[in-house]
Amino acid sequence: MAHTKDKKKGKSADKEKDDLYHDIVQAKKEKLSRKEFEKELRKLDIELIKLQEWVKAKKLKVVIVFEGRDAAGKGGVIKTLSGAMNPRICRVVALGTPTDKDKSQWYFQRYVPHLPAGGEIAIFDRSWYNRAGVEKVMGFCTNDEYEEFLRSCPEFERMLIRSGTILIKYWFSVSDHEQEKRFQDRITDPTKRWKISPMDIESRDKWVEYSIAKDKMFSFTDTKQAPWYVVPADDKKRARLNCITHLLSLIPYEDLTQKPFKLPPLKHDVAYVRPPVTDQTFVPEKF
Repeated sequence: MAHTKDKKKGKSADKEKDDLYHDIVQAKKEKLSRKEFEKELRKLDIELIKLQEWVKAKKLKVVIVFEGRDAAGKGGVIKTLSGAMNPRICRVVALGTPTDKDKSQWYFQRYVPHLPAGGEIAIFDRSWYNRAGVEKVMGFCTNDEYEEFLRSCPEFERMLIRSGTILIKYWFSVSDHEQEKRFQDRITDPTKRWKISPMDIESRDKWVEYSIAKDKMFSFTDTKQAPWYVVPADDKKRARLNCITHLLSLIPYEDLTQKPFKLPPLKHDVAYVRPPVTDQTFVPEKF
């Protein structure tokens, strides 16, 4: 009898440990077909162009922050967003490892030059939240620097908002099982292998530490003025569609896109004589 109780207790302890380690399992839905996904994405692309023209006309300043687990799908939605819009209006900010000079500055200083002017959208692929995540977990900052960030960040973001900047923050959530699957895919696919870094490999053993850091980060920075929006991202296609749809709902806009028009007929200058084709160097036609 005692043996049975001990066995049950052991199973209960294992379950508690498992619940701590694993994220909440995301509900399974029927897989979206490529055709259905592209159909919905086409509609959203049209709306993104409308948003772009509205931002340009009204001189809005928009910052979109993308954070989340490694391999959670942030890059895919950023590529989808930026690919639909004019790069002169919508740009991606993906800063590298801070230099010694960067480290000597006020922490937020390296991000300030990349903030948008009127009529621009700046998408941050990782951001100042590096301090609350990778820097904290991997020991790249001191505890004093970390605690100062948690105190300063909400005020920094409130300053941005008071200055007229629209700040939108997304956290992409992926289960450890799905993350592992994507890591393996990156390793086996030579076109994706560059996406996995030695830091990603080290981070695999610190899943719980990252979860704790994320929870504490949310407790300080999930504010009324600048809330975090969590995107369940085990299903990449649905995550992209849901995130873009949500983004479009946050900024009221009107359709200012140019209406279709007719091109004037081409003019031909009879006096122009083209130089010989042999004077030019052509790319070999191998296909």
